[in-house]
Amino acid sequence: MTKRLTKQELIDEVKTQIADKRPDITKADVEALSDALWETIRNELSNGNVVPIPGFGIFELKESAERTGRNPQSGEPITIAASKSVRFKLAAPFKAQLNGG
Repeated sequence: MTKRLTKQELIDEVKTQIADKRPDITKADVEALSDALWETIRNELSNGNVVPIPGFGIFELKESAERTGRNPQSGEPITIAASKSVRFKLAAPFKAQLNGG
């Protein structure tokens, strides 16, 4: 069964990994950095920018135009509003690592 990592577990893991280089860093510092990173990514995507993270992947905005669909129960046509979402493309080296390459 796959484990779902909590935010605090992620912060603990990051703190552990950088403790050798920055023994003075606190969990609060790591949490503030994490929050700032994700807020920056959200802001950049909201502004229509692409956010690449080398070796990890690329976050980009995907826009879907308004379109006509069908109500599955009645079969009547309905209008599906335009929407925005975030697309993530995995970096090739990371994909290779996940696939044992």
